[in-house]
Amino acid sequence: MTDTMQHELSPLDRKITDAFPQHTVRKDLVGEIKGNAVVPTYVLEFLLSQFATTTDALSIESGVRRVQEILAQHYVHRDEAMLVQSKIREKGHYRVIDKVQVTLNEKLDRYEASFSNLNIRQVVVDPDIVQKNEKLLVTGIWCICRIGYAYTGEKDEVPWRLESLRSVQMATDDVHNFIEGRKKFSTEEWVDLLLQSIGFNPELFSDRAKLLLLVRMVPFVERNFNVVELGPKGTGKSHIYSEFSPHGMLISGGEISVAKLFVNNATGRVGLVGFWDTVAFDEFAGRNKKAGKELVDIMKNYMANKTFSRGVEQIPGEASLVFVGNTDHDVPTMLRTSDLFEALPSQYHDPAFLDRIHAYIPGWEFEQIRSEMFTDGYGFVVDYLAEVLHNLRDLDYSDRFNPYFELSSSLSTRDKDGIRKTFSGLMKLVYPSGEASAEQIELLLRLAIEGRKRVKDQLCRMDATMTPVDFAYTRIGSETPIAVKTFEEIDYPKLYWRRRTDDESDEDDGTIPEGALPEAEEPQAAAPNKNAANARPALSAVERMQALAKPGEVTLEENERGYSYNRLFGPYVAGARQIELTDPYIRVAHQMRNLAEFLEMVRNNSDPHQRVHVHLITKEDEEAYRARQQLEMLGQLEHNYTQMGIDLTYAFDETIHDRQLRTDTGWKVSLGRGLDIFQKGNESDWLSPQNRIQQMRRVKSCTFIYRRDDDALAEQEM
Repeated sequence: MTDTMQHELSPLDRKITDAFPQHTVRKDLVGEIKGNAVVPTYVLEFLLSQFATTTDALSIESGVRRVQEILAQHYVHRDEAMLVQSKIREKGHYRVIDKVQVTLNEKLDRYEASFSNLNIRQVVVDPDIVQKNEKLLVTGIWCICRIGYAYTGEKDEVPWRLESLRSVQMATDDVHNFIEGRKKFSTEEWVDLLLQSIGFNPELFSDRAKLLLLVRMVPFVERNFNVVELGPKGTGKSHIYSEFSPHGMLISGGEISVAKLFVNNATGRVGLVGFWDTVAFDEFAGRNKKAGKELVDIMKNYMANKTFSRGVEQIPGEASLVFVGNTDHDVPTMLRTSDLFEALPSQYHDPAFLDRIHAYIPGWEFEQIRSEMFTDGYGFVVDYLAEVLHNLRDLDYSDRFNPYFELSSSLSTRDKDGIRKTFSGLMKLVYPSGEASAEQIELLLRLAIEGRKRVKDQLCRMDATMTPVDFAYTRIGSETPIAVKTFEEIDYPKLYWRRRTDDESDEDDGTIPEGALPEAEEPQAAAPNKNAANARPALSAVERMQALAKPGEVTLEENERGYSYNRLFGPYVAGARQIELTDPYIRVAHQMRNLAEFLEMVRNNSDPHQRVHVHLITKEDEEAYRARQQLEMLGQLEHNYTQMGIDLTYAFDETIHDRQLRTDTGWKVSLGRGLDIFQKGNESDWLSPQNRIQQMRRVKSCTFIYRRDDDALAEQEM
């Protein structure tokens, strides 16, 4: 048995294979069988789903061998086309795996197929096959075919016959079971399952990056969704549109004719948007690229009205349009010199065209794809997932936030449409039943608002007549609006709004994010006055930090940077000998890292000659496997920090809910989210400054309340 087949199942893998036993596959097996076959991932996973949907290593090895044999025997390599043609002739018929396209021969009144790799044409096709697989008439589809050969010598005869065809695409609607299976997973587990299904290792992506990857999937689950993603090379922008779904079409080069995309007026044949769920334009950026005015105009009309014209007739279409391309500059340079759409061809760098975009995915937030980012875990067979998402397009979840939130009245109709369509797509991906809590819905709504805001804010830079609006929402029952900001706005505020702040000085253009670098976290002691007879002795570092502690309240806004445990807690733990931390969520790896960094902060604000006792009250993980890991990590922290003068003890209490910090120096801090204030990132990338400098990490919205603890003070006085 090969090492590749040996695979230890993670708890998530077990859950996936138990919940969807017939529709899962190990994602690394695709690379094992692909070899030099230029076949889309969904074709290979379709074959794997027939022979290797199991967790048993021996069965997987047998299934992989079977798929390899099928590819070896039936996949047609271009340089072996004549050999396969000979096999068909000698045997009378033969099965092949190839991409097939069909045309109508009007002179002979018959359908004829052409095979991409086999390099044969005019293969007679039964009309029933064409009616069941209409996409054969557009750009063709991958199929497993049985081709016959019967030569009679008659004039103009074509000896080839397409005897049977099986599209590599599921035909069953399994939405009900998909929704029922979703109930067995937490939100975090389900998002990780979706990421593994498209081939990525979720452990190497932050929570933010995971959601942005899901936005890439929205065009497959939401009709007429128009999205753009611009960013650096090598971040996988086009991968999902070429490999993920048999319902998606990727157009390389970004250039296409009106006839091919919409309708050929000469033949009356409808183009790509009439047959595909998603049409993606790869390499769409490039200032020197050209596009005809007719194409741009009909594209504008289609994006706005979901129809295109054939003479006087209006033809409806449901295809989502995706535009992906590479940027030439980093974000501050684009904001300083132009706008975030600067890389687009001039014909598309047009407010009227761009206003029809529902969301802008910030491609610069993705890391370049590396081999370790791909998963060896289990996920949905992409063909199965693609078919479910195709059927979920019939649902509309755009109003599911209405019971909890209300959008700003200043938003235009197009702004609201963009937000609602992005939100609806994310809901169908993450909560396919349409049911979610207000907190869960709010996270997706904020991301949807941000995606449209990135479009509209750039339009306001490009067109002075465009009216700025408030991208905000209010919670039902509250009158306080909650503003949403893009990361570019947070990080580079003066560059982001430079055309509205021309009267401001350009000395500080915001190219270094405010608060991103370590702040001066304690006041500097005044130089000693040697001539003063009664001069007070200099304060120690601990005393200087204690002097900063004051009752009050601090609120962190979502996505801000510049905060650290030292800034938030340092003055309140300084000099303490006894510290009690209550936080029910010190369980998994990143939360343990938070605790380690908290203990380090305590040590840095303590007298180095005195030991400090930190007592943690938390909850035990509900799953036995993770509970064991939790105990192991707590034990490791206890061992490691005792050598640094920190005595860590811990206790489990299943009744706790509130998060708080108490010290024997008389302070009590109410912790809104406990220690888990930072957005989760790729913790394995220790070359990233975010993993070494807390101030570089983005935070979650939360509030801290600082007050004097009368009980602790009384104990201290005794």
